[in-house]
Amino acid sequence: MDLVQLVIRYKALAIDEVINHEKFNHISIVHHSTKIEGSTLTEVETQVLLSDGLTPKGKPLQDSLMVTDHYTALLFTLQEAKIKRVVSTKLIQEINSIVVKNTARIYNTIFGTIDASIGAFRKGNVTAGSSYFPNFDKVADLTQKMTQAIQEQMQQPISILEQLHLSFVAHFNLVSIHPFYDGNGRTSRLLMNYIQAYYGLPLAIVYNESKAEYIEVLIATREQDDIEVFKAFMTTEYARMLTAEIQKFEDMKKPSKGRDFTLLF
Repeated sequence: MDLVQLVIRYKALAIDEVINHEKFNHISIVHHSTKIEGSTLTEVETQVLLSDGLTPKGKPLQDSLMVTDHYTALLFTLQEAKIKRVVSTKLIQEINSIVVKNTARIYNTIFGTIDASIGAFRKGNVTAGSSYFPNFDKVADLTQKMTQAIQEQMQQPISILEQLHLSFVAHFNLVSIHPFYDGNGRTSRLLMNYIQAYYGLPLAIVYNESKAEYIEVLIATREQDDIEVFKAFMTTEYARMLTAEIQKFEDMKKPSKGRDFTLLF
């Protein structure tokens, strides 16, 4: 089953209408996205934190704050998609400011003090492993050009596959501009989810288990200057998510073949 057929199958089953499915899907998105960025919370701990407000014992408070901020940012992102807000630099900065609200730092630069918690663009050059990102003085222009390109595409009638590819490319481009001091990966994945929600598509997850390959693919895409490399990776991740959700839903609807269990007191 190809990607478009999986999306159609997923939507036809009305999986999002299952009680609590949407919330658990959001929790899963938050868990994997923050786990990629270093959170130590398990998926169960993330669920308890977001459902009951209970922080896990023995885990850094910073990790819980990362999780709760990301969840708030996800809900904000989906609400803005619901009202069809135009993708803009301001929207991306607002998403980032929520992502890092309680974990951001103050950066003192030769250009002044930068409060990362307000979605301010970086005023210094940054690297991540072997990756070098554009000079800080190019960030605003690159981000503006990116959002303009997204706007132009979203103003045109495009197919489901084109909508997905647009979300994947936006994800790659934003994380490659790396406009912020912190939260670039999380913000980029939320921009991807924004575009998917805008079109009423299931929301993609980059699984923590795929972290190493995800980073390698980001680097390879830049080195080869070939966006098809990243699109292929995201297509596989997205198909994996849809297939798993469809299978779980279909298994749930099957009549139980096991014997009734006995309560032991």
